[in-house]
Amino acid sequence: MSQQTDSTATEATPAQRHRAALSNVEGIDEMTRCPLMPTYGPPSVQFVRGAGAYLWDADDNKYLDFLSGLAVTSLGHAHPAVAEAVSVQATRLLHVSNLYATEHNGHVAMALDRLIGDGAPAGGQVFFCNSGAEANEAAIKLARRHGGPGKHVVVCAFQSFHGRTLATLAATGQPQKWDAFQPLPEGFRHVIWDDLEELEKVLDETVAAVFLEPVQGEGGVNPATVEYFQGVEALCRERGILFMVDEVQTGLARTGRWFGFQHFDVSPDVVTMAKALGNGVPIGACWAKAEVASAFSPGDHATTYGGQPLATSAARAVLATMEAIDAPALATAAGARLTEAMLALPAVTSVRGLGLLLAIELDGVDAPAVAADCLKAGLVINGVTPTAIRMAPPLIIEDAHIAEAAAILGSVLADHSGASS
Repeated sequence: MSQQTDSTATEATPAQRHRAALSNVEGIDEMTRCPLMPTYGPPSVQFVRGAGAYLWDADDNKYLDFLSGLAVTSLGHAHPAVAEAVSVQATRLLHVSNLYATEHNGHVAMALDRLIGDGAPAGGQVFFCNSGAEANEAAIKLARRHGGPGKHVVVCAFQSFHGRTLATLAATGQPQKWDAFQPLPEGFRHVIWDDLEELEKVLDETVAAVFLEPVQGEGGVNPATVEYFQGVEALCRERGILFMVDEVQTGLARTGRWFGFQHFDVSPDVVTMAKALGNGVPIGACWAKAEVASAFSPGDHATTYGGQPLATSAARAVLATMEAIDAPALATAAGARLTEAMLALPAVTSVRGLGLLLAIELDGVDAPAVAADCLKAGLVINGVTPTAIRMAPPLIIEDAHIAEAAAILGSVLADHSGASS
């Protein structure tokens, strides 16, 4: 359903549009400026509720969500099992600090270890935190602690994305994001994505770890190849270097396997995750093989809220539900159907990705502009590059959802193609 638009919206300043989108929040209309820092730019819509694959805004317009909060709500919005788990836990215990044991984090850690082992315990240990960037910070610190003095460099790929903290920004292979925050922490090198020869050239005695995504999400949805990941693992084993995999966006069934690296038949030393783990409740985790995790000693790393009862109650419900519905199989099947539907659209030249993390490459139209017009028409997606839109819908989508998304996108693409001809 299309949302109603204000004819004067195009004349408003970004700050005015931001305030307008927040106008239902008590007190906002009395302020002379938006109370939120401008880190995301002015929002064009305010969502107030969701159910399954749908969202509703403050004016009760309905939207099909094919972005899932950037691959977060993999079970859909307001999933009953997650909502119940959080609701019950909120009446029992919220926080006691990690000086003490709590009810759920051990169960979640063991479940993650088993899923990393694709059904059998992988023999690792887990550090819980609150986000993907924090999980990656933990991995970077673990790599340095494991490597020891003089063996501290972490090698990442260009086009990668690992977070917004200073260390994870330094790890991120997008130089255009660095300049405003220089000097960044030292100890990071970047190589061309999916080029094993270039990687081998930088692996000297100072390198502690190679840190890669199985699919570069924010970099444009660029999947690795079997040959590349297996070659990276072999080089790491030969040279005593940790092989670390960032599964923040790809982990927990998104790609059609429990973890993206499982497509490539490799066994990483460290795996990070977040997004889908809480289905919207903030939680991240860093898993490492026990012999690697043992490099940490008490006091080496910590976080106040990591693994607290509310977040781990949600994660426990998420993992149980995902296993019950065989979420990887759902992602594989729905991803194939979605790919077929997208390729049938005239302006689509190709589709890349794995499972339900896809980039739809467009011919002769501006992808961010297409995404903006899709939002107006009731479809939530985003322009991941100037020429490609990203789709990461809930893993529980059905054929009717795919048909609806294709119809909306097809209509918007027809308008854009007509305007550019």
